[in-house]
Amino acid sequence: MKLQGQDAQRGGLGDAYPLCAGGNPIVAAFGFAKKTLVIAEFEVRKLMHDPTELITRAVQPALWLLVFGQVFTRVRAIPTGNMRYLDFMAPGILAQSVLFIAIFYGIAIIWERDLGIIQKFLVSPTPRTALVLGKALSAGMRSLSQACFIYALSLILGVKLNFHPLALAGVLVVVILSASFFSTLSLIIACLVKSRERFMGIGQILTMPLFFASNAIYPIQIMPAWLQVISHINPLTYEVDALRTMMLSGGVSQYGLWRDFSVLVAGTVFLVIIGGWLYPKVIR
Repeated sequence: MKLQGQDAQRGGLGDAYPLCAGGNPIVAAFGFAKKTLVIAEFEVRKLMHDPTELITRAVQPALWLLVFGQVFTRVRAIPTGNMRYLDFMAPGILAQSVLFIAIFYGIAIIWERDLGIIQKFLVSPTPRTALVLGKALSAGMRSLSQACFIYALSLILGVKLNFHPLALAGVLVVVILSASFFSTLSLIIACLVKSRERFMGIGQILTMPLFFASNAIYPIQIMPAWLQVISHINPLTYEVDALRTMMLSGGVSQYGLWRDFSVLVAGTVFLVIIGGWLYPKVIR
């Protein structure tokens, strides 16, 4: 048992990247997926003990749709072509809600370090990338409640939603992918700063620029040239583009869904690998 514990603490290549450890790759992939889902289920279970978080999270998108969206739909100050501004805005508010949930998710890592939970995870045989990916998927599951709420509110407000099963499935995938992306980015920041105060400061610095330097609440074409450049490298822009395409009836992608999904998938995979490498460093 002592040797096993020492081996688990080493965190070598086979631990961080289980498919490199040898053996049957199918069995290794199945084991990796199983451990990832266990971590995700563990994180989601926390939400069941405090469901009020879902209610408080719904206040901000409701205010954006009911106040900001209604006012700017009437004044027609932002050019959105033949689309009502409220319709244009609804997918952007869903993306904003996902961002705000995920970007502060890393603070839980600091709490878990202080409570000694991370140390227990690190001495287990669970690969580091499975720990990170499991936590990322749990952030995606939390974000699904926001998607349901925004869909219901948008329907009440008369937004022309697309209820085709494939479109709904695509929206769910985008929500989970984008939440996984931003929550893993949050985890990486938490591993680097290791302090709740510094983490909250960085999180607040990131959220507003990411949101306003995207196509969430206005078209990219009306931005100044320098902001358009930033918007095109902003992952939130591609999330909004995919959501606007699939969420709205008659939605058309500006970049192509293949590019939207490629950015989100590639970015998430890259961040999970980096997060798996940095995760043990949060306790140092």
